[in-house]
Amino acid sequence: MRALSKKVIHRMNAQHLQPTGSAYFIAKETAQPESHTLSVLVDNEPGVLARVIGLFSGRGYNIDSLTVSETEHERHLSRITIATRGTPHVLEQIRNQLERIVPVHRVVDLTVVAKERGQERPLERELALVKVVGSGDARVEALRLAEAFRANVIDANTEHFVFELTGRVSKVEQFIAIMKPLGLTEVCRTGVAAMTRGPEAM
Repeated sequence: MRALSKKVIHRMNAQHLQPTGSAYFIAKETAQPESHTLSVLVDNEPGVLARVIGLFSGRGYNIDSLTVSETEHERHLSRITIATRGTPHVLEQIRNQLERIVPVHRVVDLTVVAKERGQERPLERELALVKVVGSGDARVEALRLAEAFRANVIDANTEHFVFELTGRVSKVEQFIAIMKPLGLTEVCRTGVAAMTRGPEAM
């Protein structure tokens, strides 16, 4: 009887300590969070994006990057690309809940598809505009490094450069970090655009 009481007390304590309010705590503690990129095909109509964002914010899911644009004008369809992070269980929940939204036609976890095909990641690119203000040696070094990163100068005068850079997220972040000590003053990033490799469509 005493042993049974200890088990009951232990169970009650575990329930009391279990975090609540966010789906991130539903998965087992041993599961490691992963970064995934989701592609969501939706009707291009008012309120759809707000509903998708509301699903994430209402359940405590995080959005690292979000891009959206109409991709099929005749059918009035838009493609939303979402970079998010969570345990496999949470990511599966996100996909299932997105599919329940009425204007959503299809949800594809591009990261899962890539792994199933033996690929490390799907094709992912981001565009960034980076403004660097400086003169003298710092200006020369900024221009030299931009050429090494294959960044284009799209605006310039004797005091500043605005660079346009396209590449993986890691490349964009590395370029920004390198430009900080050389006079970085402003950054604008589009977010991730992604699709699967190979001939198959979404």
